[in-house]
Amino acid sequence: MKKVLIVDDSLFMRQTIKNALMNSGDYTVVGEAATGDQGIEMSLDLQPDVITMDNILPDMLGIDIIKELRREDVKSRIIMVSAVGQESIIQESKASGADDYLVKPFTNDVLLDRINKLFNQPQM
Repeated sequence: MKKVLIVDDSLFMRQTIKNALMNSGDYTVVGEAATGDQGIEMSLDLQPDVITMDNILPDMLGIDIIKELRREDVKSRIIMVSAVGQESIIQESKASGADDYLVKPFTNDVLLDRINKLFNQPQM
């Protein structure tokens, strides 16, 4: 099973993502972080296969977290999951090292489809 870390300040969103992933039977959630600092620390410690990353956290932006993780050579696939759907933010996220970008709200099927597709493409 693929290991997933969920980074989102919303408990509701963390639970929504966790339930979708656990119910699929293909993923196990190895951690949940509510802040950027927690997300960075847990990413480095857990080395998950996938990280779902909110862009707006209480202490920093998801884009900045992604940049830090890529500087630290974290190999996890990262999918930005954010309510911000501006094309410029999407492009900046991908340029910073996000493998994909999913705009909230989304269905469980769309979430799972996008995460599954991450493993069928070359890693950045």
